[in-house]
Amino acid sequence: MTRSNKKPDGRELFSLFRFILPRNAEQEISAYMPCFSNIIKRTMKNGVSAMERPTIGAKKKLLVFLFCAVFGYLLLFGRILFIEFFRAEEWQELAYEQQTRDRLITPKRGSILDRNGEGIALTETVCAVSVIPVQVKEKEKTAAFLAEMLELEQTEVLEKISQNVALVRIKTKVDTETAAKVRKAELPGVEVDEDVRRVYPYSEMAAQVVGFVGKDNQGIIGLEAKYDELLEGKQGKILTLTDSRGNEVESKQDRIPPEDGKNLVTTLDVVLQQYAEQTIAKAVESKGAKRGVIIMLNPQNGEIYAMANYPFFDLNDPFTMQDPELAAQWDSFSQEEKNDLLNQMWRNTAINDTYEPGSTFKIITSSAGLEEKVVTPESSFYCRGFYVAGGRQIKCWRYPRTHGAETFVQGVQNSCNPVFMEIGERLGAETFLEYMQKFGFAQKTGVDLAGEAVGIIHKLENIGPVELATISFGQSFQITPIQLAATVSSLINGGTRVTPHFGVEIRDGEGNLLKKLSYEQKEGIVSEETSETMRYLLEKVVSEGGGKKAYIEGYRIGGKTATSQTLARGTNKYISSFIGFAPADDPQVLAMAIIHNPQGIYYGGTIAAPVVQDIFSNILPYLGIEKEDVVMETKDNPSAVE
Repeated sequence: MTRSNKKPDGRELFSLFRFILPRNAEQEISAYMPCFSNIIKRTMKNGVSAMERPTIGAKKKLLVFLFCAVFGYLLLFGRILFIEFFRAEEWQELAYEQQTRDRLITPKRGSILDRNGEGIALTETVCAVSVIPVQVKEKEKTAAFLAEMLELEQTEVLEKISQNVALVRIKTKVDTETAAKVRKAELPGVEVDEDVRRVYPYSEMAAQVVGFVGKDNQGIIGLEAKYDELLEGKQGKILTLTDSRGNEVESKQDRIPPEDGKNLVTTLDVVLQQYAEQTIAKAVESKGAKRGVIIMLNPQNGEIYAMANYPFFDLNDPFTMQDPELAAQWDSFSQEEKNDLLNQMWRNTAINDTYEPGSTFKIITSSAGLEEKVVTPESSFYCRGFYVAGGRQIKCWRYPRTHGAETFVQGVQNSCNPVFMEIGERLGAETFLEYMQKFGFAQKTGVDLAGEAVGIIHKLENIGPVELATISFGQSFQITPIQLAATVSSLINGGTRVTPHFGVEIRDGEGNLLKKLSYEQKEGIVSEETSETMRYLLEKVVSEGGGKKAYIEGYRIGGKTATSQTLARGTNKYISSFIGFAPADDPQVLAMAIIHNPQGIYYGGTIAAPVVQDIFSNILPYLGIEKEDVVMETKDNPSAVE
């Protein structure tokens, strides 16, 4: 076949396509054929069409298009590789989540144990009842049955199972007996799953310290909140394959077991805690006081044996007001008022609240004076019943009577305010403030409980002669009880700053040790010489001074009394306190009692010292601290009763 060199015209091109045109279109197109032929001829050159010889601009456009296409394909391919090698597992999980319905299994929360392994906060197995609304066939009947079994309102249950959701929880913490009856009924769409319930075997014991959990088993206050991450564990799941409407595709279910929480071993001792609570409750009630607190710890390492706040509350029913008067008016309060009152009831005043320490702070003034050598045990003083500072006469607690001439040892025994005001003046404001900061009153102790407050102390520029004088005997500033207990511990243990704490070990459910908790210690807070002198001085306070009502025959006990006014002044409201330790020559236990607003006699030596004596009488034999053969002579000293 020979190839023709004739250039095609419009008619020939038309003849190629006429077979696809309708017959009546041929005549109409023929009329335009000459015009069409001219267009074709103009687009042809040397027998080659314009399509066979693209312009430079067209080539550039084509190149750009090809580049974009290749880049797009490479980008898409790279994305596929990225998903395949780096996101495959995640996308598989998302697809699985979309295709399944899961019911959460609450893990068993770890236990809180005392130092001897006694359970303080435990977890028991119960059940949770849920409903898959799409599977419920008779909603009215199902709602009536569940309402009766679970002691709920039928309208409430019906409203829940009528929701357009995959799964709705009807009730948690259902006892196993009731759950068995619900399961036995085999109602379509009703599921009974595992659940847990937190229980507190001792109910009120150490309530403000241990804390409690909410409905979701999350710690709210106390150790439950502080160690929540360790205690809570990890949720499990029951997975069911479903269609787009939520109906089960197959009856087979996958169960991902929960991971139980870890157990927390604490420094608390159930026996010592119960002694402390019995004692403080008796003291507060007998004196018609507002509230009271006792702290008991080991001054050598900061381990807290007991921390009792009175009034108590029931950990198994923490949202019920314990105060009878407030409980009677409960329904009249707004929700905000109820929340405030509950928070006050749950408040741990040993760490959350500040107060003026009064004369127990003279331990700090004495230690600073001895360290700076502005005073010695033999130093002489004279009490005129008052001291003049900044032109202002500041009275001794014994005014208008006086203590007269006295040594520093006697001044500590008598708790004589002028003695300590003079020591404060010798130290000077700057040095005194440095010691307050060094002893930890400007910072938190680091106790392992949430919400610890910090002391409210003066700035240097605000300390004049009057402020310096009042600070020296424990007024015009505020600290927390735990701050004072921690600082006194460091001043009598040889000068080592300890961190008061509760947590000591983390163990698994089998009792295996997972971790030992450690806390900061800092040596050199004061010299060993100063610490030894302070132990001697404070033992004299108990044997011959204002703390003699804390004395126990056969035991060497040191301590200091305090009586301070609450703010605002002039309200005739006082705080009675005593801090003591034993044995005085080698302290193994420190106890602090604070009683707010006792009625009648309010002196710390009369009210609080006997509380610590009562505690020591019970706990010293329990701790294995034996009596000594030497009986110390005690002297009545009326001028030392504060």
